[in-house]
Amino acid sequence: MTTEVLRYTAFSEDPAGGNPAGVVLDASALDEAAMLDVAARLGYSETAFLTGPAGSGAAAPEPGRGFTVRYFSPRAEVPFCGHATVAAAVALAERIGPGELVFETRAGVVPVSVTAEDGHLRATLTSVVPHVEDIAAADLAEALAALDWPAADLDPQLPPRVAYAGARHLVLGAATRARLADLAYDFDRLDALMRRLDLTTVQLVHRAGPALFHVRDPFPVGGVVEDPATGAAAAAFGAYARQLGLVAEDAVLTLHQGEDMGRPGVLTVELRAGDPRVRVAGAGVRIP
Repeated sequence: MTTEVLRYTAFSEDPAGGNPAGVVLDASALDEAAMLDVAARLGYSETAFLTGPAGSGAAAPEPGRGFTVRYFSPRAEVPFCGHATVAAAVALAERIGPGELVFETRAGVVPVSVTAEDGHLRATLTSVVPHVEDIAAADLAEALAALDWPAADLDPQLPPRVAYAGARHLVLGAATRARLADLAYDFDRLDALMRRLDLTTVQLVHRAGPALFHVRDPFPVGGVVEDPATGAAAAAFGAYARQLGLVAEDAVLTLHQGEDMGRPGVLTVELRAGDPRVRVAGAGVRIP
């Protein structure tokens, strides 16, 4: 690759944890085909490509801190990616300092705040306005068949829904932690369903406490079996939890992801009363 591609992990302070992402801080010379080629060669679930400044829709807090961002998986462009947003924000903060950033994405304008805490950089993104919708019974049955999950293994307190906060995710609740840990699905069958429903991931969730969740995200449409830490899905899940009354309007949720893959990460989801948007925060660090 002649383009400089940085490698960062998001939602972990350990380069061996969280979700690795590629970051290209100056993609102004790359067209779509070149971006896809870079993402495919790198092989991470997503790579963020930055150009700047952002358009008129994203007013930066100060000059030099607003960017247009595009995200590519090894297979295709995606409208928004949370972990690559965190990775890109941390990479920028190392060069221009912590503070406020604005990313203009295909999904909309995403403000990001980066702070330094105990020697580590931490980024908080604010989602676009989310929404939650029902899933047809036949589509749910097909998803369960592709996952090889009996319907009895679903948690009735976490009803299936499609949630959006920049990208669409099917949320399915696992009744037990063991059910969540046992993931062996039909890649092509789930991929076909997700493409038909325009889903980015399927977010599998087990509730371990009032505000504590374990999650996994199959990602066949991106060309990978599973995403280790999924910020966009975390934002969508926050909207889902609020709309279904699972948590208070003011709430901070902790999502553990990647443990079953050997890449543990922690995502913090914040809900604020009176603001429909969802905030997702996590640490980020460069991969040597």
